[in-house]
Amino acid sequence: MKVIFIKSIAGKGKAGEIKDIKSGYAYNFLIPQGYALPATPGAIKQAELKIRTNNIRKEIDLEKLAELAEQIEGQTLHFKARSGAGERLFGSITAAAIAEELSKSIDTEIDKRKIQLDKALREVGEHQVTIHLSKDLEPKITVTIEQEQA
Repeated sequence: MKVIFIKSIAGKGKAGEIKDIKSGYAYNFLIPQGYALPATPGAIKQAELKIRTNNIRKEIDLEKLAELAEQIEGQTLHFKARSGAGERLFGSITAAAIAEELSKSIDTEIDKRKIQLDKALREVGEHQVTIHLSKDLEPKITVTIEQEQA
């Protein structure tokens, strides 16, 4: 029996694929669980249209991310923080603070989960920080932490 996968199933098929599956498996599992539909001519046309629109949408999203990466690349963010001996901060500069400041500077909301920090920044000086927008787009910014004058 031919089915069109609606959702991807590891080892069986990806969303949008048309495959021959045993009818028992299709009728007893795939179709009732919403993973697939019977491959009728109308359903095949709908699946192809949906795949095309998804591909176009993904291309547009990648173009927007590329523009955003160009805006972000090379930005320098300045923070002032209190520090003690050895230029170690009393607090820290976190991914949330960096995301907030970066969002202000480029007028686009950046999620704090996109900021890649191994650990919070706790020392005065310049630090390179990577922003993970997608698998291929990872612009870098410079975070400068200056000692706050008391």
